[in-house]
Amino acid sequence: MGSGTGVTAHTTDTARLRMHWVESGPQDGELVVLVHGNMSTGRFFEHLLPLVPDRYRVLAPDMRGFGRTEHRPIDATRGLRDWSDDLRSLLEALGLTGRPAHLLGWSTGGAAISAYAVDHGEVASLTYVDPVSPYGFGGVRADGSPCFADWAGSGGGVGSADFAAAVRDGDRGTDSPFSPRNVMRSSYWSPDHTVPAELEDLLVDEVCLTLTGDDGYPGDSTPSENWPGVAPGTRGILNALSPKYCSWTDIVDLEVKPPVLWTHGGADVVIADASAWDMATLGAAGVVPGWPGPEVVPSQPMVSQIREVLDRYAAAGGTVRAETFEGSGHAPFIDATKEWASLWLAFLDSAGR
Repeated sequence: MGSGTGVTAHTTDTARLRMHWVESGPQDGELVVLVHGNMSTGRFFEHLLPLVPDRYRVLAPDMRGFGRTEHRPIDATRGLRDWSDDLRSLLEALGLTGRPAHLLGWSTGGAAISAYAVDHGEVASLTYVDPVSPYGFGGVRADGSPCFADWAGSGGGVGSADFAAAVRDGDRGTDSPFSPRNVMRSSYWSPDHTVPAELEDLLVDEVCLTLTGDDGYPGDSTPSENWPGVAPGTRGILNALSPKYCSWTDIVDLEVKPPVLWTHGGADVVIADASAWDMATLGAAGVVPGWPGPEVVPSQPMVSQIREVLDRYAAAGGTVRAETFEGSGHAPFIDATKEWASLWLAFLDSAGR
């Protein structure tokens, strides 16, 4: 069932930047593109590639600010459209436009593939894996409206300086709770799941390739009179994810609606109705002082927001399949690989007919 052609790595100069990507499968196969999330790279998908049938050509690029792709600034005011336009430029450089592609977006990547579908079309299917909320991350109510007019509680200022320093310094150990290895173990997959040592080492190395600072992770910030004292800036990945700039609710208005698969880890602490990374959740737990209470700053119901938008997509004529992987964390394709891949490949097969 596997591709048998192996996994190869490439670097391509596009009209926008130099991009690194890995691939497997025949050159004339149905195109599948995997877009990773925040603090990761295309190699987070590498273990999936040998499971994919020969009929598909699979590409997994490193997106702007991450991995071995040229480190260029992220213009947060465009949301994740730097990523979607970068992806388009890569496919143009490879001569792969003009035919539909199956797109998968994990976490942050979910917003990027949505922007791609809206701006560029040519999408055979959309697979969302624990995607960021259609209303962005942090500082909003259930309906997507901001808790404060300046969108305080989201953006680069809410990122962990300790984690950014650990990434910048290449911390591959376990002494600090902020080390990439410990953050992955606690947040990327279920704490009950043990990733093979060789694979975990590879993924830690990939995270440590991240561009840190104002142009990458976490991004810049703006002082605010509102809790917790910071509002979004205009640069870097966490600002691109701020609800001030990030929204993918417009997929509901697509004239041609690709079939959608949404898979979510039931134990995901990153994208959840009370995310452990949401300032409101941290404020309620006393970790961030001065929280003004749930009436002013409630935890963002991220999973409920995803469901609401995809329900509207279906009501407008789209096809949506939603599956929760109970016990899985933020990356069910890692901690439930066999079951997740079986579902995903069956979806691709049905979407390609």
